[in-house]
Amino acid sequence: MHEIILMKLGELVLKGLNRRSFEDKLMANARRRLKPFGEFRVYTKQSTLYVEPKGEGCDLEGAWQAMTRLFGVVGLSRARACAKDKDALLETAKTYLDDKLRAARTFKEESKRADKSIPMTSIQLSQYVGGELHEAYPHLQVDVHHPELTVYLEVRDYAAYVHADPEPGAGGLPVGIGGRAVSLLSGGIDSPVASWMIAKRGIALEMVHFFSYPYTSQAAKDKVLELARLLTPWCGSLTVHVVPFTALQEELRRSCPEELFTILMRRFMMRIAQRVAQRIGAGALVTGESLGQVASQTMDAMRCTGQVCSLPILRPVVGMDKEEIVRIARTIGTFETSILPYEDCCTVFTPRHPRLRPLPGEVEAAEAKLDVEGLVNAAVDGIERIRV
Repeated sequence: MHEIILMKLGELVLKGLNRRSFEDKLMANARRRLKPFGEFRVYTKQSTLYVEPKGEGCDLEGAWQAMTRLFGVVGLSRARACAKDKDALLETAKTYLDDKLRAARTFKEESKRADKSIPMTSIQLSQYVGGELHEAYPHLQVDVHHPELTVYLEVRDYAAYVHADPEPGAGGLPVGIGGRAVSLLSGGIDSPVASWMIAKRGIALEMVHFFSYPYTSQAAKDKVLELARLLTPWCGSLTVHVVPFTALQEELRRSCPEELFTILMRRFMMRIAQRVAQRIGAGALVTGESLGQVASQTMDAMRCTGQVCSLPILRPVVGMDKEEIVRIARTIGTFETSILPYEDCCTVFTPRHPRLRPLPGEVEAAEAKLDVEGLVNAAVDGIERIRV
């Protein structure tokens, strides 16, 4: 019989009456990710998601790689289906796992019978198949505590399945089940990690990027679009709202105290991001702020930037140090792109001595000299939307 992918559900199994909505969203996300790789049957049964090829032309390797990045799944295995019979299970284990059985030095066998129609208990099935495998592969030693290889037999409603140790899945919740948010995506390390962490909690994202041409180059913009592309295997397709930010920054430089430039710029970023969120029906903003990392990320500074928003601001990396953020960036594949040496709008007109503890009153007094609404409207009207 054919090879399929078995995926174990994570937090979804703890849900109550709304569990089905989580499973439906997970299956919809899986089907969308699988489209480039052929026709697959996707269904859930007994806390397991099944991905089954419908024909010989399916790219199972491509499907496997896509499913390793599917939020909502905690473990996944490639498995071989067979008849619900002890000898069929034994023969399938020998043929399907032959390379792994020859390479391992220790093993154990585990059986689960969700379907009780097979006339053996799980322990009896494990003893039978495990004993026969030990005879067939005499170099193997049984180790029930720390085996190099575990052979799994699962007897389920539709068939029986044989597989080896599952690999870790992406975890989290299905993207989209928790609503939509707008993430401020720079060219740095932190904001892609923050976006990934929020998507892992079931939030669908759209991105906002602030582009200050000619102070920042086309290469810098392309770098940010590449970061968005690297996030799509985890988050799904993304729209990047590229905001023209040059005129606004130049007006701030002309009209405002230098030491407040960064905090004023951040306040305008939050206003514009909120406008984008309101346009698309998003319920929150996401930033890559990490407490104390730079001048605009002190508690006082974050209080000042947050005051201009009515939407919640989610800061998933706020309590993490740089090493922790870098570790995640390497894992999800964004780190090498993030460190490319291109300009960022946040480095344009950087003050020599930025205010670390700005007071709301002095910030508002500086903004009183500006046409805040006009500057925000001009930036929002000039947004370029790019689908990644």
